[in-house]
Amino acid sequence: MSRYFPAYVFSLLVFLSTAYPPETKKPTTADPSAAGKKAVTLAKSGHCKEALPGLKKAALHTVESSLRREAGFSGVRCAMSMGDTDAAIDFLRFLKREFPRDPDVLYVMVHTYSDASTRASLELAQTAPASVQAHQLNAESLEVQGKWDEAEKEYRQVLTQNPRQPGIHYRLGRILLSKPDFGPAAAAQAQKEFQQELEIDPSNAGAEYVLGALARQDQQWDDAIQHFSRATKLDASFGDAFLDLGTALVSAKKYAEAIPPLETAVKLEPQNPAAHYNLAVAYRRDGRKMDADREFAVHRKMTEQNDALQGKQPDTPPQDPN
Repeated sequence: MSRYFPAYVFSLLVFLSTAYPPETKKPTTADPSAAGKKAVTLAKSGHCKEALPGLKKAALHTVESSLRREAGFSGVRCAMSMGDTDAAIDFLRFLKREFPRDPDVLYVMVHTYSDASTRASLELAQTAPASVQAHQLNAESLEVQGKWDEAEKEYRQVLTQNPRQPGIHYRLGRILLSKPDFGPAAAAQAQKEFQQELEIDPSNAGAEYVLGALARQDQQWDDAIQHFSRATKLDASFGDAFLDLGTALVSAKKYAEAIPPLETAVKLEPQNPAAHYNLAVAYRRDGRKMDADREFAVHRKMTEQNDALQGKQPDTPPQDPN
């Protein structure tokens, strides 16, 4: 026998080696759950820089709902501790999307956004303490605290630096109407502030709305209707403007004209009893008894439910004045 393989044997070996290659060891796929748990452990021990990439992967790719939730919370805490507000907000969005009604998620959202707001305000105060924005932010804070006079001074300072800063005359007018000693003189001054605001920013729906409310208070129905109408055109989602426009039209005995804005108010604010009641009145006055009865029934049911929630005895529901 020859010490060499015959040609046909060699060919057979080549064929077998290509048809059935030797098994190779497959790379081990990392367990996302194990990696996620490791990232959470790192976060809990304060190693946030190392943990953050793993937490992001765990939130997106881990199958276990409880681990994804825990990774989201850990991600928010780590990101905020590192001053990475963008990453914290990304984790919040994930948590809100995946666990929309979770009380813990809502609680963390409140505190995280509050902390982010505080940090931004401190940074503004440190980097540009004399800026228009710093004075305006300080004024807004004072306004929330009910420190009307101090807030007014800050807003006046803003106007000294920039007489055409949008929104400032509107806020000054609102302050005048918020003071405890609010009276005719304050109302007249506030009216001037809102008019000045519209000269600077004609798109301010809030200024138009308050001017309408002031005109309605004086029973100047035509002026009220004009201002409320402009507010609805400037902001198609302004439910109160549609409601008050319809109510002013009813008061002006323009019942058919009142129906469209009141129907819009009901669509925008379906849980507002006043919207249903005023729409019912408009329907009744326009001769649409069935529609009126339906809206009165909705209003009555809402009123009874609200009374029950507040532990009140049900009051006699308001009736359409004849």
